[in-house]
Amino acid sequence: MNATFHALGDATRRRMLRDLAAGERRVGELAKPFSISLAAASKHIKVLEQAGLVRREIQGRTHLCRLEPGPLATASEWLGFYERFWTSRLDVLDRLLREEDAAKPHPPEGDDS
Repeated sequence: MNATFHALGDATRRRMLRDLAAGERRVGELAKPFSISLAAASKHIKVLEQAGLVRREIQGRTHLCRLEPGPLATASEWLGFYERFWTSRLDVLDRLLREEDAAKPHPPEGDDS
């Protein structure tokens, strides 16, 4: 999972993954939105491959990349624990604030003071 989070730590790679979610892309297509060289794009793709997030298929001179979502599911499951943790903490905070608000004396109706 360390490799997954390392790969996701870069905005360029996150955008590449988002683009790949719509379907396979050539390396040049992945590089185009960033105005980066094919070599630079290839380095980003290598990081994604090492994390298991992308599979590259070579057809002659064309390199096609495809999203491999498995590692993202694992990371999402791991993050889900912390989502539940924080949600429960925030629910407690919400309850305490509501109780505190309900315990405050309220001015009588029509009193503008």
